[in-house]
Amino acid sequence: MAHKLIILGGGESGVGAALLGRQQGYDVFLSDAGTIKEKYKKELSDNHIEFEEGGHNEEKIFSADEIVKSPGIPEKNKMIKAIRAKNIPVISEIELAYRFKGDSKIIGITGSNGKTTTTSLIYHICVKAGLDCALVGNIGYSFAKQVAENPKPLYVAEISSFQLDDIKDFRADVALLLNITEDHLDRYEYKFENYINSKFKIIQNATANDYFIYNADDDVITKKLQTTTLLTNTLPFSMKYEPNDGSYINGKNMMLRVQDERVSWSIYDFALKGKHNQYNTMAACIAAATIGIRKEKIREAIADFKSLEHRMEYVATIRGVEFINDSKATNVNSTWFALESMECPVVLILGGLDKGNDYSLIEGLVRDKVKAIVCLGVENEKIHAAFDTVVPQVVDTLSADEAVKVSYSLATKGDVVLLSPACASFDLFKNYEDRGTKFKEAVKNL
Repeated sequence: MAHKLIILGGGESGVGAALLGRQQGYDVFLSDAGTIKEKYKKELSDNHIEFEEGGHNEEKIFSADEIVKSPGIPEKNKMIKAIRAKNIPVISEIELAYRFKGDSKIIGITGSNGKTTTTSLIYHICVKAGLDCALVGNIGYSFAKQVAENPKPLYVAEISSFQLDDIKDFRADVALLLNITEDHLDRYEYKFENYINSKFKIIQNATANDYFIYNADDDVITKKLQTTTLLTNTLPFSMKYEPNDGSYINGKNMMLRVQDERVSWSIYDFALKGKHNQYNTMAACIAAATIGIRKEKIREAIADFKSLEHRMEYVATIRGVEFINDSKATNVNSTWFALESMECPVVLILGGLDKGNDYSLIEGLVRDKVKAIVCLGVENEKIHAAFDTVVPQVVDTLSADEAVKVSYSLATKGDVVLLSPACASFDLFKNYEDRGTKFKEAVKNL
């Protein structure tokens, strides 16, 4: 009998897992409680993979030898609880991809903020150095699908805590942990400790041949490391002290010490600006050096890297007012990083679907840098409660168009209009990309 693999969730990772399972001779069935996009249905049909949408066939699901759970499905989901009660093994899509990756190496990047930027920068450095590699994971392309359709000797993988929750043997040869701040606590029983443990799973299977690159200035990480046994080679990065191996920024220069490499570069040569991006750049440089990329190539790549859409993306300057799209800031910490890097007075566009936000984290920065707040969301009570007494004006709007017009009217020459919402986008938009795109269109229509 073929191994019965049931996939829950018909998005990018679920369909990728189905394709890889099918290719490896598993008996695959995919089930989604919601609707599956047409392009995914076509892929499943073209590959003769049976699927259902709009509900779950329990009998079929409970007959599984193993279940791949899409990262978007929480543990408190009724179906997952029933599966756990029956002790059916549950794995994540990256675990399945790992099982069939062969001798390929993995650079795995996790953290609460900066994952996408750092992952993209590492991939950019690898491509620049002529390596045959793929960009996979949480960044939008299924790791399992890549392994099935176009395997590579090296995978640069952005990994979320949800993807790490259901790993068993998954191991990154080079693991990066950028930072840990309170996010997604609704998925971790509102216990920060659970979320921290989830992030640390990136090194649960690490060996003496692997590398662990981490932010030594992050108190949550350093505290957890005091009670964690490490078998792997540690390479910290810091702006507070100079590690023997790893990376360090002292004011204007970045030092890199990995294996035999000893280099110093000016931070003014970095394509990515802002303190948080200096941390991301340090992490990426260490990762590149561990896999033997020469310093000239690393330097070239960090100087000509183009920043990502929807992440501190410059849109336009209109009559001296600069517009920046940071729609990917879906939590308060991301907005903190955005504000921290601002040099000019800010009109801040905030709001959306709140994931249990604590706005006190940005109160100091808002007081110092923000002249007005424009709310872009359905429920704005928490924003008003936090900032009505902090900034002179807090205005409600219900569309990107309205938010941009109001922000522009409140800004004067030399100001920045910053879309950095600190919230999810699902109340008014399809996703953060849709929100960012509509913001950019509205700016161009001014």
